[in-house]
Amino acid sequence: MAYNELIKNYEKIRSFLRDFYVFGFRGRGDYTEKSGRSYDDERRRIESWMGEHTYSRKDPDGKKTFISIDSRVSSHNPLYNSLKAKSFTDGDITLHFILMDILFFSDRSLCLGDITDKIYSDYLGKFDDPAFFDDSTVRKKLKEYVDEGLIKMEKRGKTAYYSRTEEIQDTLSLISQDALDFFSEVSPCGVVGSFLLDKFPKRDSCITFKHHYITHAPDSEILCRLFEAIGQKHCVIITNKGKRSSTPADSVITPLKIYASVQNGRQYLLAYHHESRQINTYRIDYIKSVTRGEPSPYFDSQKKKLSELESYVWGVNVIMLHGAPRLEHVEFTVRAEHYEEYIVNRLQREKRCGTVEQVSENIWKFSADVFDTYELVTWIRTFICRITSLSFSNKLLENQFKSDILEMARQYGIEIPENGDVADPKKTEGQA
Repeated sequence: MAYNELIKNYEKIRSFLRDFYVFGFRGRGDYTEKSGRSYDDERRRIESWMGEHTYSRKDPDGKKTFISIDSRVSSHNPLYNSLKAKSFTDGDITLHFILMDILFFSDRSLCLGDITDKIYSDYLGKFDDPAFFDDSTVRKKLKEYVDEGLIKMEKRGKTAYYSRTEEIQDTLSLISQDALDFFSEVSPCGVVGSFLLDKFPKRDSCITFKHHYITHAPDSEILCRLFEAIGQKHCVIITNKGKRSSTPADSVITPLKIYASVQNGRQYLLAYHHESRQINTYRIDYIKSVTRGEPSPYFDSQKKKLSELESYVWGVNVIMLHGAPRLEHVEFTVRAEHYEEYIVNRLQREKRCGTVEQVSENIWKFSADVFDTYELVTWIRTFICRITSLSFSNKLLENQFKSDILEMARQYGIEIPENGDVADPKKTEGQA
């Protein structure tokens, strides 16, 4: 039977996982932090989570347990199972903030019945399927917070009354500062958080980022004005200087939506251009100024139109021809063996506006109608060596893609058959 006891303190499990997986040589006799029984308990938990990836061997010092994971045959990371054993749910988070809000003021003292009534009357009663917190659950959470010193309890006769401790105000300040640390670095208008952080004592942020995008900070004022115009459905006059423009140009537009790239942090504006009568894309860092105009009569209709067009947007480009979408078809197939589900999972996860279907036992096809095929090229390249066929309606781009692959092969000294040549993309320029 699986040893599936849930855990509260995950840090202890992390240390065991490091010993078993990273080092793989600690046995029962090497574990001196606690009793041997604790070692046996944690070992059984890990064996339950890791399943077939757990092994053991005997040496002169005794039996040693270790974890071995072959990434070539494992379609999922089994170490995730340890995280799923954490006894922490969405309900814990919801109940925490509700209780902290109900007892926000330290001079407010309520009994269990009053708190439970407020949870449903003030917080959850308007939801069709509210979370269920019975008296026992709320009582246990209140007791936990009393033990932690976040809440104090006093008896009045046989009834217990709960209130916030005075010291909790300092904790709230720290939580708010952590939230501002995060907001200031990831929000499009994070400068607001930066201003608020100036009101707090200086300290190092406890938040770190693997990819920290900071170049959008100078665009905060432009972005704020665009957000205001979107919120109030106003048109604006922008002064825009593109990469290929020699002088700035003014345009009257109705801003509709802001896009932010999760790959490079770059921000874009999708807006209706009043003169050309179509939806255009603008890089926020190219916009020099924004002047708010009158309420726009186009906002509602063009916002609805953009929602319809987004089913063909891979990145940010919306290409129209005489007011109608100009779509390009993209199609390629990849080979994935039965044990390579991660390839299919990745196709499904990253397909965006495309579709994925299985055409034979080990062949999967991706297809999409998009405004700009070029936006997909970088992503498609990541499937090189698995692609079995490829076809773009934009033949110029298709031939360029294939030509690049052949050129790369030549640079690596790979022999190319004479009949494997691809048409020169310049010769098919008129087909694009």
